[in-house]
Amino acid sequence: MIRPTLIDSLAQDFNSNTNVDVPSLANIWAKKYIQNLQGDSTKQEIQSNNLSEILSPERRTSTAANLLQSLRFSSAQAWAKTENLLIGQLKSHGISPDLIDPWQIATDSRILLDQALKVYTANAEHRLVEIDWLVDEQNLKMETYTQLPTIGQLSVAIAPTVGQIRQKYTSEDPRILGFVSMQFHYSGQMLLNSLPPLEQLVVNSYFKVIDDHLYMPLQRAYEAAANLDYNDIALESVRQLLPLTSEIARQVSQKTLIMYSDYQCYSGELSSPQVRISSLRDIEMFQVYLCLCVLEKNVAAIQQELFPLCIMLYPPLRVSWELVRTLLRLLNQEIHSCLDAQHIKVFAPYLVALGEMFGDDVLPEA
Repeated sequence: MIRPTLIDSLAQDFNSNTNVDVPSLANIWAKKYIQNLQGDSTKQEIQSNNLSEILSPERRTSTAANLLQSLRFSSAQAWAKTENLLIGQLKSHGISPDLIDPWQIATDSRILLDQALKVYTANAEHRLVEIDWLVDEQNLKMETYTQLPTIGQLSVAIAPTVGQIRQKYTSEDPRILGFVSMQFHYSGQMLLNSLPPLEQLVVNSYFKVIDDHLYMPLQRAYEAAANLDYNDIALESVRQLLPLTSEIARQVSQKTLIMYSDYQCYSGELSSPQVRISSLRDIEMFQVYLCLCVLEKNVAAIQQELFPLCIMLYPPLRVSWELVRTLLRLLNQEIHSCLDAQHIKVFAPYLVALGEMFGDDVLPEA
């Protein structure tokens, strides 16, 4: 049985004149996530962790309580790191300091982390969880039955809150979203440092869902799709691309890694697990923005939101414009190879606009 894609379900729901809530749409998007968890470790670390114990209701409750106790301190540390990285961008990009409210940004980040941990401690139906560990270049599988809610259930729970927070900041200045995303990311990473490696992997899979939702304009895409007829060529084109975005991101990331094997950015080498996760997210983010432009039938989302965010975030993260241009060129090639001619024609103007905005005549290397 073939599962409906996000846009299929959007069109069916909205064109039947029924009221569709955001959580149901987020659940559809969540089906794109890999169900298995993967990570790097060592044999010693694996032997020191018991998966069934870590995923037990008692352990999850205890872990969440301890993390919430540490959240205030971690949040303060995260803001110091965020401020150190991005505060210099305010003046150079003409961003009003009045729009940066550290207390409110930290509060919103804590709300999201708190909500994720509440879902983490809830109990759902028993299911099998499998974890792949890469040990000495060999995969070691671990599995257990658990009542841990799925990533899809988390996506359902957090979608309305993330949508509201995202809308609040993008309506003032889309670039402020960069501060919010960084604050959430660093808060989560600092909390994870207190956990053993296997438990870090499990909890981080929850935090990553929110991280992705903050960067990607999913709610806006839902609303844009609601305004189109089911057979609209724009909707049909997005239906073709959306199920492929994760695989396209993996292909682009792998090719970029081969071309820039020694590249070093702010968070480490391009090949490091943390940077690769961020790279995959960014490549998928570009595709979601392209889909949004197609659905809205204009380039405003890229011009007003994506481009300003990238201009502010990439230089302090030491991501070169040459690297971005290579990524976009590979992305263009992958999309052309995956879609047929009539759907490529729909995406083409926005692919061209994206390439032109990040061109070397606009963003030469310093």
